[in-house]
Amino acid sequence: MAANLITRAEYKANAGINSTNQDAEIDSLIPKISQLVKTYCRRSFIDYYDEPKTENFNGGFDKLILKESPLVSVASVEVSADFGKTYTALTEFEDYVVEEETDSVVAISSEGFPKLLKGYKVTYFAGYEKVPEDLKLAALDMVSYYMKNDSSVHTHKNANPNTMQVEYISNTQFPAHIRRVLDHYAADYT
Repeated sequence: MAANLITRAEYKANAGINSTNQDAEIDSLIPKISQLVKTYCRRSFIDYYDEPKTENFNGGFDKLILKESPLVSVASVEVSADFGKTYTALTEFEDYVVEEETDSVVAISSEGFPKLLKGYKVTYFAGYEKVPEDLKLAALDMVSYYMKNDSSVHTHKNANPNTMQVEYISNTQFPAHIRRVLDHYAADYT
């Protein structure tokens, strides 16, 4: 589904742009930056708030940790004994319980979720109804950052008074103010 984290109107209002001269560049950057933020943070933020996400697990643990967060609700937890060909619904409070604090489904049985290849399927809703304002600001700043740098990462370096040299940055770091926000939202599965 891949919803963008910001809109052209939001960017233009934030940047104080009234003309349509840069609309094509802005429209080109917004989906790329939205995807970059989602990839960096390892979550989609708004894509599965209203639309269900389904994840498959092999079991072998006492809990199934969901990729998307924050968890809104779990629609179903199912088990398969035939490698995912057919599934049978498990019952909440009998077979499992939802642990919102860790965005996971926890087995009630002391055996946990026994190891089964493609054995478990969880369908759930997670994320934010609206993009958090600090994350939106980081995405808006990234659009400005890439527009000012011609959609690439480089700095201008004076070689001598009469010439300008472009030095491409070899590290993969975002500007510090953007990285601080993204690191706050980055999923950590360790």
